[in-house]
Amino acid sequence: MRRTEKEGCMKGNRWLAALFIAVALPLSAAACGMGERTPAGYENATLTHAHDHWQQGANAPIPFLFLDVRTPEEYAAGHIPGAKLIPLPELPHRLNEVPKDRQVYVYCHSGKRSARAATLLGGQGFTNIENVVGGIVAWQGAGYPVEK
Repeated sequence: MRRTEKEGCMKGNRWLAALFIAVALPLSAAACGMGERTPAGYENATLTHAHDHWQQGANAPIPFLFLDVRTPEEYAAGHIPGAKLIPLPELPHRLNEVPKDRQVYVYCHSGKRSARAATLLGGQGFTNIENVVGGIVAWQGAGYPVEK
């Protein structure tokens, strides 16, 4: 059976659409640092993605905040420059200090407390939350700047 020219073109378009969905969308999401949203409502940000956004500073097309959920003592020992400190136990009472109109990168020492904080924020309706995988340990290990 011979296909008409129109049928061949339609099949080719479906193939291109499938290729786009399979390849281009995941690549564009990775380029933006957008990963899969966890069931708790946040994304896990790679260290590279978080650092790249941090480097853009005030010129970033998407405004952001780095939120440190460690203790004041840990923060004083070294933190990401410009980060806001809200220790995890205080976070439920200080939600009004976390902007809903910015990308919020939550970090702690290694990622456990920040995952709990990201879960809390996601449960409170925050939608632009990313947990920095590896925390300050990974940040320092990569040689990224730390402020004391």
